[in-house]
Amino acid sequence: MLRRYSTLHPKIQKLKEMLTTVTFSLLLNAFASVLSAEVFRFSSYYGNHMVLQRAPAKAVVWGFGKNGAKVVLSLSGFQEEFSTTVINGIWRTTLKPVEASGRPYNLTASQNITNSSITLTDVLFGDIWLCSGQSNMAFTVGQVNNATEELALASEFPNVRIFQAALVQSGEELIDLAGVEVPWSLPTPELLGGKKFSHFSAVCWLFGRYLYKTLNYPIGLVHSSWGGTPVEAWSSPRALHKCGLENSVLHVQSYLEGAFVKWNSTVLWNAMIHPLLNMTITGAIWYQGEANANCNRDKYNCSFPVMIDDWRMAFHEGSGGQTPLDFPFGFVQLSTYRKNDSKDGFREIRWHQTADYGYAPNERMKNTFMAVAIDVPDDKSPYGSIHPEDKQDVAYRLVLGARAVAYGQNVSFQGPFPTHAVLEQNLTHILFHQGIVSATTNDRFFEICCSEDKTCESDNKWFSVDIVKHGSDDVYVSTNRCPYAYITAVRYLWTDWPCKFKACPIYSSDRLLPAPPFILAIGKQ
Repeated sequence: MLRRYSTLHPKIQKLKEMLTTVTFSLLLNAFASVLSAEVFRFSSYYGNHMVLQRAPAKAVVWGFGKNGAKVVLSLSGFQEEFSTTVINGIWRTTLKPVEASGRPYNLTASQNITNSSITLTDVLFGDIWLCSGQSNMAFTVGQVNNATEELALASEFPNVRIFQAALVQSGEELIDLAGVEVPWSLPTPELLGGKKFSHFSAVCWLFGRYLYKTLNYPIGLVHSSWGGTPVEAWSSPRALHKCGLENSVLHVQSYLEGAFVKWNSTVLWNAMIHPLLNMTITGAIWYQGEANANCNRDKYNCSFPVMIDDWRMAFHEGSGGQTPLDFPFGFVQLSTYRKNDSKDGFREIRWHQTADYGYAPNERMKNTFMAVAIDVPDDKSPYGSIHPEDKQDVAYRLVLGARAVAYGQNVSFQGPFPTHAVLEQNLTHILFHQGIVSATTNDRFFEICCSEDKTCESDNKWFSVDIVKHGSDDVYVSTNRCPYAYITAVRYLWTDWPCKFKACPIYSSDRLLPAPPFILAIGKQ
């Protein structure tokens, strides 16, 4: 609607120049809603080639029409029809469960008062995944390190369908999307590539493509992300309130623009998430956190898990209970930005992304899964080191998590994590919860806290130590001549950029998944 009405009249253009983008968008959306109140149509994110959520869930279908009108929906191949009434300009119904398959359906909606009908063609039933976050989620398939090969594969996956919301902000919760960047489409090189950070998310597409190869039924990908955005912009007021973060103006460092950018809280929740809530979905994946490295960083261990909880509740209610209240939520733990820098906030954000547990799922973040990316740095990326070109490993690790958490498959999806650390003579013994592959190294990936008062907040109490020896599920690190009584804790990979590409010291026994950063108290024998 934003594009449709923005050039109707010169006076509207003059009004746009006088107002802020957000204010103008609100007025324009309201204006468009008035004009379309009598127009019989589907909501903005329904269309030809779309994917609707498969059984056992039921797909919600809604749109706009003339008040009081009766709307009847039918799905080709099914005798049953679904009737509803237009109330306050909106009609809505819930279909019966439809099993996943590659079979295309036609979905027809008819309105009696105007004696008009609309038919959507080539509609598939499968799993819907929402992809959101900031620039590393917006990073396109055309930007990855082997883009030509990846784009050439697009036509081989016609049952992985894509949809992308346009970049819009709003000071109020919108009912419908104010703009659509990519309507439901079969994947093409042009849609997956295109303008940098605009078409189509590489992490989202690769996640869907890898998932399809495992499940072999349609996957619908809904992409709604914006580079340089803080978590507060994607959060509702009620979520922010739970973390003591009221609506405010945030000054966020933009790694694309090289400057600080002002963001208002909730503006993307209002415009790019709230309009999607009626959609029945399987789950969501998220790649964000860079913008919060120096913006409410110490609140991220609250704001991020609370946002997940709030999205789950809102999608559950919006879909009439069809989207699970605990739907699977995957996220990427931040990769790297600057070498030899421990003050850019990345190490803290990585920890806070897990609600300070270090791993996911955990007691605070149930039914989540995490892709560790600290071992895939990229100092040669033409888009800056904060935007690694390798999105394949990230997407693959997310898919392992989805297969385990969302689909209950027996696959390994977590890197090794320590169960405990114990001081044994002059060494610290660290035991992991699974088999590991490790290497004896003096690159000093580990540090111990040497503190007389047992507090470890200051970096000057941490000292680098070596891996002295390792076994099939444990490592021993030196104590760096710290007095026995002062040895307090151990931490691992606690810098922005600790490893070379896929060269961290500890991986799962199959060498696929790195151990994430952690901090752990040391016990005494």
